[in-house]
Amino acid sequence: MTSAHAHRDVKDLAESYDVIVIGAGPAGLSAATTVSTFGAQTLLVDENQTPGGQIYRSILLAQAADRRRLGGDYWRGREIAEAFTRSGVHYAPATTAWSIGPQHDEQGQVIGHEVGVSANGTARLIRAKQVVLATGALERPFPIPGWTLPGVMTAGAAQIALKSSGLIPEGRVVIAGTGPLLYLLAAQLIDAGADVSAVLDTTPKENWLKALRHVPAFLVSPYVAKGLRLLRKVHRRTKVVRWVSALSAEGAGMLKEIVWIADGQEHRMTADLLLLHQGVVPNINFSNAIGCKHAWDEMQLAFRPWIDDWYETSVAGIAIAGDGAGIRGADAAALQGSLAGLGCAGRLGLIGSDDRDRHAAPLKAQLAEVTRGRNFLDTLYQPSRSFRIPQNPDTIVCRCEEVSAGKVRESVRAGAIGPNQMKVFLRSGMGPCQGRFCGLTVTELIADERNVSPEKIGYYRLRFPIKPLKLRELASLPQSDSAKIAVLADLADTHHSKSQ
Repeated sequence: MTSAHAHRDVKDLAESYDVIVIGAGPAGLSAATTVSTFGAQTLLVDENQTPGGQIYRSILLAQAADRRRLGGDYWRGREIAEAFTRSGVHYAPATTAWSIGPQHDEQGQVIGHEVGVSANGTARLIRAKQVVLATGALERPFPIPGWTLPGVMTAGAAQIALKSSGLIPEGRVVIAGTGPLLYLLAAQLIDAGADVSAVLDTTPKENWLKALRHVPAFLVSPYVAKGLRLLRKVHRRTKVVRWVSALSAEGAGMLKEIVWIADGQEHRMTADLLLLHQGVVPNINFSNAIGCKHAWDEMQLAFRPWIDDWYETSVAGIAIAGDGAGIRGADAAALQGSLAGLGCAGRLGLIGSDDRDRHAAPLKAQLAEVTRGRNFLDTLYQPSRSFRIPQNPDTIVCRCEEVSAGKVRESVRAGAIGPNQMKVFLRSGMGPCQGRFCGLTVTELIADERNVSPEKIGYYRLRFPIKPLKLRELASLPQSDSAKIAVLADLADTHHSKSQ
């Protein structure tokens, strides 16, 4: 039995692979495992120390107590991770992928891609015939007054701390927002011993009526039983406030009090920690920078990349699987990863179309089963307009550059017709996060100010390096012609971005 080969020094990586997978969540693990079974030389690159991604973070290190605290859904990731460790995949943990560019032959034809990776201060350009992006989702921006105060953080960040380090927040914790993860995290923190003082549910009342037409499919879906168990546990063990229509965090230098409005009445509560969450959206930073075609998803209120039946994007040789292609959950992500792996094997000529389709048939059937009822959840948990598009002009939108909602609207009135033109006025989206915290908010603010759809506004135009990269890492690249071109291109793009 072969096993995954771990490389913690990028110098040990080969110059080229058949397939490079970026991201070791359920989609990435499944894609890498699947395509390697057909003989593809495969490399999996991931920033974390161990496989699992966000949903199955540190799953191979988890103990029985973690299973009880984090639940059966979390534990299902162990089988996926263990199957990966038994594969012959080359694995680069604690490694950042920061660029993808076309690889050309002597005649100038594109024959693959070059992926920029770095670890421990050293960078490499690794060639691949196929690339699978499995970079998952980001938490949707939740800009409320006071969300930049110390003591306010995202629910996802608290979950990372719980899963990776067993850190349990101290003091009075309040969780606010909408979506299944809101109640999942509340249950996990309560089971871990945290003092969850309240859950403030911002799900709009009118969403229930909109979701009614999707109830029949939802009632026969796997979500029903899990959802009811979570709701019962949380309602039984902490205070749950529904129909929250306004929310803010207050304090001088740090969080002291949370203020909200429910059913037209203002309420206040002292708190030491406020965890915010209003759903997740596809992480499109890589696909955007590569030039993949994207479309606005009116159901999920986010941009998502176009993909075909085998998860290949509009850029040949680039596939996207999992939540990065549209939010459908962890079980679906694992199945999509396997299908993307089959697609790569087919394009590489390692499997015929008939065999590919035969292997895919049961996976597609399972995918239809695990995603039944998804439309109900997407409709019910659509965040309200007031929490997506800040009405208070003083609310910070871009945390990196401290740009307020009012400033964004002023820039539109001054001539900025989209996010990229707005950079000339405000530098919003040009900080270290490259728009992860503000991208959707800025798009929807501009769309609201211009009274057009977000589809017409578009998103930030992103450039590589997609993650912060030190000059000494670029300087460590081997002195090949392609490396010199990559360095010059990255430096030129960085300079161009800063000058906009």
